[in-house]
Amino acid sequence: MDYILKGFIEALKLLVTLDKEVYKIIFLSLFISSISTIIASLISIPLGVFLGIKEFKYKSIFSRVLFTLMSTPSVIVGLVIAILLSRRGPFGFLQLLYTPTAMIIAQTLLVFPLCMGLTYNLSKNRGKKIDNVGLTLGANLFERIFLIIRELKLDLIINIVTTFSRAISEVGAVMIVGGNIKNHTRVITTSIAMFNSMGDYKKAIALGLVLLLISFTVNSVVYSYNQED
Repeated sequence: MDYILKGFIEALKLLVTLDKEVYKIIFLSLFISSISTIIASLISIPLGVFLGIKEFKYKSIFSRVLFTLMSTPSVIVGLVIAILLSRRGPFGFLQLLYTPTAMIIAQTLLVFPLCMGLTYNLSKNRGKKIDNVGLTLGANLFERIFLIIRELKLDLIINIVTTFSRAISEVGAVMIVGGNIKNHTRVITTSIAMFNSMGDYKKAIALGLVLLLISFTVNSVVYSYNQED
């Protein structure tokens, strides 16, 4: 048990003394997850609102497919992106494999169905009444979508926070397309797995504490919103 306590003490020292390697990993994780969440949200929210309020053939089948994609295993997404970006793949000429850009692409595709699914369900259940008000006022489609987003902005913020939470805790896809390269593509989750296998528990614990802190912050936002309701 002593080595566990010692690991926690050493981990806190690394965080307090601003260890360069640890904080580089933390900042890269936050950067990649934030950019992925922003890109996914900017596309999926308007699209999810539009599809939620629009009636079309096979909408029930579309809903089932979308909700299934929300739980797509991250390793599958990573594998697909790795194949596409490999030297023999159709996008190999871009030379993006094992770069932060490839990790952003993988995470964006991973969290896109989640953000869109949450938005789609919200719009389908609560957006139609707002859409009818917009129609009554003579608003066009784009104005009605903007109106729904504005009226449901608090709920959509929760969707974005949930999407970010999924991105920051993901390990499979970024491990495959990033390669966990030191000072280049190492993020919190992949580093925790590596440091644990190496027996470097102080760094693994330090990054684990940071991930828990991020998770606590994210959940606090959700909890605060629920309390306001």
